[in-house]
Amino acid sequence: MTLHELERIIIARKSADLGSSWTAQLLSKGPDKCAAKFGEEAVEALIEAVKGDRAALTSEAADVLYHLLVMLASRDVALDDVFAELSRRTAQSGLDEKARR
Repeated sequence: MTLHELERIIIARKSADLGSSWTAQLLSKGPDKCAAKFGEEAVEALIEAVKGDRAALTSEAADVLYHLLVMLASRDVALDDVFAELSRRTAQSGLDEKARR
């Protein structure tokens, strides 16, 4: 599965029946709840990274990616916009960019 495929599924589930879709339920709670859930999953991934459990980290990383895309969808931010920003950033040296701040 690609991130774009996952994004399409999440966007499609925005209008799904709340009784049949966890994604629809989460999105119906608004951007604040989506952001909080992303934060929870990010912390869980950090914990597994420190512990060194590859299988658990892999699972938590999947949760982080999913919840990141849900959070972006809750604010109508397209994944392609995020990729465009990454492309812009990789066109310059990170050290140069930080020095200009």
